[in-house]
Amino acid sequence: MRKRGKKYQESIKLVDRTNLYNPKEALELVEKTAKANFDETVQLSVRLGVDPRHADQQVRGAVVLPNGTGKTRRVLVFAKGDKAKEAESAGADYVGAEELVQKIQNEGWLDFDVVVATPDMMGVVGRLGRILGPKGLMPNPKSGTVTFEVEKAVKEIKAGKVEYRVDKAGIINVPIGKVSFGIDKLIENFNTIMEAIIKAKPAAAKGKYLRNVVVSSTMGPGIKINPQQLVDSLGAKKE
Repeated sequence: MRKRGKKYQESIKLVDRTNLYNPKEALELVEKTAKANFDETVQLSVRLGVDPRHADQQVRGAVVLPNGTGKTRRVLVFAKGDKAKEAESAGADYVGAEELVQKIQNEGWLDFDVVVATPDMMGVVGRLGRILGPKGLMPNPKSGTVTFEVEKAVKEIKAGKVEYRVDKAGIINVPIGKVSFGIDKLIENFNTIMEAIIKAKPAAAKGKYLRNVVVSSTMGPGIKINPQQLVDSLGAKKE
């Protein structure tokens, strides 16, 4: 077992590991247990009752957090002509076409956090599937990153749009802000992403959908939240 540091050992004493907290209590504990000397990211982890091996049980989407993530995200846009100009005006960090594909392929350039592409560019961008895919950077219509509405896409990403996607283990991991945001802003972000995940429940998913919901800071312990309480309070049908 990995040996934890002194600060972590102090933090874990504040958490009742057998208890399922409500979101406000949990996020207050996240604040108290964040003892690093930097502004820690608050991470949300949700284990779902789905089998990601089946296409009809995939859970994926994107949502704009009302208070952003606290991180400036570098946006790369694959576009030409007027759409390229539109991307530049919207604040994209990098804009281009075939020349950027070559730069990524030949130089291993990956100094960006999100990739947006117009639909007519996907034939070119598709060459990067083996590079961008494993890193979760491949543009996808479901996350709004394959679109002709380039200005809207870039501005939303810059404003705090985050993508959520269930992994092979049935877990979604997504940042919901920084510890410095304070409770009110963190709760707003938390409710926004949780409501989206609940609404994204696949029709093919049977049984309990929200299995575990945990929040934590970068260096702090995980704090469990009552899943059923979320289902009820966010207005979804009871499982």
